Amino acid sequence: MQKEDCIFCKLANGEIPTTLVYETDKVAAFNDANPKMPIHVLVVPKDHYASLSDDIPAELLGALMKAVPEVAKATGIYESGYRVVINTGDDANQTVKHVHVHVIGGAQMQ
Repeated sequence: MQKEDCIFCKLANGEIPTTLVYETDKVAAFNDANPKMPIHVLVVPKDHYASLSDDIPAELLGALMKAVPEVAKATGIYESGYRVVINTGDDANQTVKHVHVHVIGGAQMQ
């Protein structure tokens, strides 16, 4: 199920055009609009869940995590290393209320 006003739902389901880095029937991955590193991709479920605190089915959580190394391979950071982050809630600076996994790399991190 999608949330009508959610930009990530629209991007993941093709309602707003974007270049997908990776896609399955359950998840989509696209470049972050405000990247923090040379490679900064978001992996999102096609169904709407506001945050990791929602009752997300284990199968979907598995699909999100399975996508991470595939995104790393597709973007050329698999061998050099990458960081995986999920911000949950306002105190964690979750700016879009649709659960998403940041896959970040392409340079040495602090």
